[in-house]
Amino acid sequence: MCGIAGYVGPRNAVDVVFDQLKRLEYRGYDSAGLAYVDEGRLHVLKKAGKLTGLGSLLAESKPSAHTAIAHSRWATHGGPTDLNAHPHHDQDAQISVIHNGIIENYLELKSDLVSRGHTFHSETDTEVAAHVIGEEYRDGVELVEAVRRAVAKLRGAFAFVVVSSAEPGTIVCARNASPLIVGFGEGESMVASDIPALLPYTRRVAILENDMVAKVTVDAIKFYSLEGKPIEPKPFDVDWDAVAAEKGGFEHFMIKEVHEQPEVVHQCLAGRVEGDHVKLDGLFSDHVWHEIDRINIIACGTAYHAGLMGKWMFERMLQLPVDVFYSSEFRYGEPLLSPRSLAIFVSQSGETADSLAALRLCKARRIRTLGVVNVVGSSIARDCDRVLYTQAGPEISVASTKAYTAQVLVLLLLVLHIAQVREMPGVRVPEIVQDLRGFAESMRQSLDLEPQVKALAERFKDSKMVFFLGRNADAHVALEAALKLKEIAYIPTQECPAGELKHGPLALVEPGVLAVFGATDPDTQDKLLSNMKEVQARGGTVVAVTTNEASAWADEMDTVLRVASCETKALAALSTIVPLQLLAYHLANLRGCEIDQPRNLAKSVTVE
Repeated sequence: MCGIAGYVGPRNAVDVVFDQLKRLEYRGYDSAGLAYVDEGRLHVLKKAGKLTGLGSLLAESKPSAHTAIAHSRWATHGGPTDLNAHPHHDQDAQISVIHNGIIENYLELKSDLVSRGHTFHSETDTEVAAHVIGEEYRDGVELVEAVRRAVAKLRGAFAFVVVSSAEPGTIVCARNASPLIVGFGEGESMVASDIPALLPYTRRVAILENDMVAKVTVDAIKFYSLEGKPIEPKPFDVDWDAVAAEKGGFEHFMIKEVHEQPEVVHQCLAGRVEGDHVKLDGLFSDHVWHEIDRINIIACGTAYHAGLMGKWMFERMLQLPVDVFYSSEFRYGEPLLSPRSLAIFVSQSGETADSLAALRLCKARRIRTLGVVNVVGSSIARDCDRVLYTQAGPEISVASTKAYTAQVLVLLLLVLHIAQVREMPGVRVPEIVQDLRGFAESMRQSLDLEPQVKALAERFKDSKMVFFLGRNADAHVALEAALKLKEIAYIPTQECPAGELKHGPLALVEPGVLAVFGATDPDTQDKLLSNMKEVQARGGTVVAVTTNEASAWADEMDTVLRVASCETKALAALSTIVPLQLLAYHLANLRGCEIDQPRNLAKSVTVE
């Protein structure tokens, strides 16, 4: 959620960490700050608001150092103020700390510290952690040992990065649940909360595991367990092109990522489609797929909507019952989990706190787990029994687009894999594989609708409400389309299966209301037409998103957007997400909204 950066080496560390923060802006934040060590003194600069505020402070003071850490904060404990911004220091102002996550026992720790004379300047739990580390550091131990001791007293989710005026060439990191990555450079080392911040400086990275501490210096990065035992790092090379984390000529990351979806289809299918069959490596043995009697899909936000599409495909093709849970509700609902069930965790980042909590519950119940994630080496990827990567590449915009497409495709590949193992007679795998092979071109044709979508956005940029409706798979895509519009254009939406329109939502239809209907399924188009007429009869404007083969009924609609026809109904519905993402984007752009970093939202929600 928040951004972490750190650097030690021959360059001006202040410039490096500030650049890293700029590359992490997509994570969402409301204040920023940095600390650097110069001539045996610790200096801190921080400012509420966007990075431009911190940038102004740097322009005035022009600091230079070879060790620095920086942070962009999304407020949890305490509002977005200068005082609450990170970094925070200990009682002796000898160490400086930045932190992602939440310290659950900070109030009891703070009460004890105050009773012993400590003074606090912020409302944050992070400052409490800084004082706890500082107390350990008073014993004369090395910084890495002080952090290790302090972490044992803290309860919650955290990623800490710490520097000390007494150890100017050292950065110490600690991680429990919140993501943290170190980079191995030539005569330099660095730290970040996400890989794109490191790409301009190195491709060689390692991920801190839970309950691990690292000592980062120019010459080496050493890893330790919380017990102090050395751990051999497991670095790997990132194969993302650094340009993949840039806008590439587009005005915003979001529109760039929408346009990347045809290529994402290729990446997602790469190595997984052979001839007319699906080949997924690293999954459970075949006998497991015969044993599984139920699937639970657990996710949040966009991933939850992908999970609903997964349910539709699993049940329709495999006759396998599926429940889809919001991660935040799963563990509190006392779920009934069959010992023969499979829990599938869908997440772009692989670090979503609610999903990780649900994952721990499933593992405690000895339920088989499978992760569908994008970020290699993320917590969900490591903690699940098996993992399927979506292979979508870095997604920068807070509003997820290409990740949704990749998640649905991976779930479809999984359905086909299970159908092959179970030899399901009703699933024509070769025909669906053929549709998958042509799906990248279908997505390109959907992108060709952009001029029509932009004109539609011009007409409805002042709309006070937009309906998103559909039946079957189209109804699930409608939910995701509505989320995109809410996230970035701040327009209220009403989304539901079209058949529910007369059960309440129709009361909201009036002149000026826009209703977007997904209409790719020929089996439901007659029923859908009556829903469209109900909207038109009450003064609403209807946009039908349908296929090239749609019959003459489509001509009766106010606007028709036609995507490529496809025999596989899930893929036909999925191809409509592109014009719906484009509609959200252009409405937001015309309304002057901050698209890549929408208000109040963050890319990865790593606290509950």
